[in-house]
Amino acid sequence: MKAVILARVSTKEQEDGHSLDAQIANLRRYAERENLDIIKEYTVIESSTKGDRPEFVRMIDFIKCQKERIAVVVDTVDRLQRSFKETPILNELLQKDILELHFVKENNVLSKDANSTQKLMWNMGVVMAQSYTDSLSDNVKRSVKHKINNGEWIGVAPLGYLNALDGMTAKKTVIADPERTYLIRQVFEQYATGVYSLAEMCRKANEWGLRSLKGNKISSQTMHGIIRNPFYYGMMRVKGELYPHKYEALITKDLFDACEVVRTGRGRVNKVVETKYPFILRGLLKCAVSGRNVTCDIKKGKHIYLISRDPSNSERKLWTNENIVLEQIGEVFKSIQIPDDLMGDITKHLKKTHQSEKDFHHESIKSLRKEADLITSRLDKLLDMLMDESITKDMYSRKQTQLMQRRQEVNDLLERHHSGDDQFKIAVSTLVTLASKAYEIFERSTVDEKRQLMGYVFSNLELEGSKVRFSLKKPFDMFVDLGSYKEWLPRKGSNLRPGD
Repeated sequence: MKAVILARVSTKEQEDGHSLDAQIANLRRYAERENLDIIKEYTVIESSTKGDRPEFVRMIDFIKCQKERIAVVVDTVDRLQRSFKETPILNELLQKDILELHFVKENNVLSKDANSTQKLMWNMGVVMAQSYTDSLSDNVKRSVKHKINNGEWIGVAPLGYLNALDGMTAKKTVIADPERTYLIRQVFEQYATGVYSLAEMCRKANEWGLRSLKGNKISSQTMHGIIRNPFYYGMMRVKGELYPHKYEALITKDLFDACEVVRTGRGRVNKVVETKYPFILRGLLKCAVSGRNVTCDIKKGKHIYLISRDPSNSERKLWTNENIVLEQIGEVFKSIQIPDDLMGDITKHLKKTHQSEKDFHHESIKSLRKEADLITSRLDKLLDMLMDESITKDMYSRKQTQLMQRRQEVNDLLERHHSGDDQFKIAVSTLVTLASKAYEIFERSTVDEKRQLMGYVFSNLELEGSKVRFSLKKPFDMFVDLGSYKEWLPRKGSNLRPGD
């Protein structure tokens, strides 16, 4: 009789030293002893209770295609199944005389003519296997619950953390990733300003050099997951429930909540749609009539208009030249003056902020240099593999191109950091230390820097007709010189609004 043999171990059993080779050798000896002609061998490392068991399905399909009865030889019942879900399939083949089951160690052979005792032994074997599986499942659930209640994370660490072994206990733990910690904080801090959409935040993070553990650029989906993950402020989400964890928090709960306000559209900036042209006021300005974001359009490739609703007729669209709005915003920057008695405290705060920025550049440069050295090492190894003929020339060329492209990206990032890519912080520092030049700084800034400056200064920007209505963030609301702009004086209890 022709036969197939099936040897299976679960991943955990394989780790514990159970051998597929030993099973196969034992099954081959049995087949030889019983004069069975082995025509196919199946070796599987998988759970017999989870998933679709593709190798088991392939074996059954193979047996159905044969023109004669086939013996399936397995070590024990639990190597074939650990539940009754496959029993109807096997029973059907037994009754059609397509299949025989040989359980070697249990000395039980089932065919179409198997008696009740043989079937009972088979079913008892399945019951015992199911009981063992259920017991393992219960133990795993108890262990997982204990770990969660103990503040232990049971999965892959989020980006910004690393799975590691505790040096004292040799147990698995989670540590902050020294190469990515600062970048993750930067992501939350910048997104909380409300200036950036998630897509823009993703682009900036990639410009900073934030990469996955595999070295891939951050996708929008990954960025969305980062912003929504409470793990970063000290809570882990398990099946929709939050539990405190015992690892280092990278941000505060307040910062996380501020990002949630922006993400859900409850903050100053609602969801911002990406556009081909980098409009300065995109997503920063609301229509005072409709409450929606003011949209932007460009005519003849150079004239930019802001589209809102007419205060006198909300059904009618109003087109306002962007320059008219920017002039009013520029006037606010002109009016910012800082009292001498506050200058000392502000300067101290800015020095601390600037030091944080310098630390960021230092850590980024160190991380990029490390990656550059790694790429060089990989290129050397790749050349050795080509010389040893262990890879083809096509494989070498393809991988070399990928590595060379990434090395160029790393070199570009290093150049940016070496040239002091901290213009925004410097601009803000100059804005408050040289208040008389605030407008000049705003005027000569790039589009991205203008957006950041406005996000730093304004807490609300609205367009009513062609007039800008606004409120300022602290402490800038105390620094505006109203003396020269009496027509801007706000009504009692209202925000500062030009034209009121």
